[in-house]
Amino acid sequence: MPPPLPDGPLSAEQAARNFVAVVARVEPVAEAMCRERNPGSNCDFQIVVDDRPGQPPNAFQTLDRAGRPIVGFSLALIADARNADEIAFVVGHETAHHIAGHIPQVQRTATTGAVLAGVLAQASGATPEAVRAAQQMGATMGARTYARDFELEADALGAEIAFRAGFDPLRGAAFFDRLPDPGDQFLGSHPPNAQRKEIVRRVVAGLR
Repeated sequence: MPPPLPDGPLSAEQAARNFVAVVARVEPVAEAMCRERNPGSNCDFQIVVDDRPGQPPNAFQTLDRAGRPIVGFSLALIADARNADEIAFVVGHETAHHIAGHIPQVQRTATTGAVLAGVLAQASGATPEAVRAAQQMGATMGARTYARDFELEADALGAEIAFRAGFDPLRGAAFFDRLPDPGDQFLGSHPPNAQRKEIVRRVVAGLR
């Protein structure tokens, strides 16, 4: 079990060392859950660290050209963790996006939004430039339509992954307390922090 992380920001070396220890426990659990839920899909996660200086705290999930799931974290985010449970929860959250198939779903909703907006613009006699602008806006709105639901789903599934790996998701979700609260912004891509913490609490209560 990795040692507890000290309070406060870590050096790049400390952050990387602790991150590797946590990933070693969480990644196998995430891959096993991925294979369990999505037989035949690519569940070979590649975990990468963005060590470029000056990068803001960030984590993301994407796919490479071969369809392999990539999960990336900036050193700033890793160093901001106050304990191993926070790192485990974030790793679980990002891998959960792939397990739940969120990227293909976002792409479909973005395409649908672009097509509908383009058709409406053309029907109203808009210029080609206006049609393209409408398509871009439609794609953005379409991609964000289910963004909050996807984040909550990843929170729930990520909490389960962290729990199965032997970490405390409730303690891990405390990092929401240090994030700016998006509240109920129109077309915001993330739900309110309190709602996200409540989802984690419910999941953990059910698992226990």
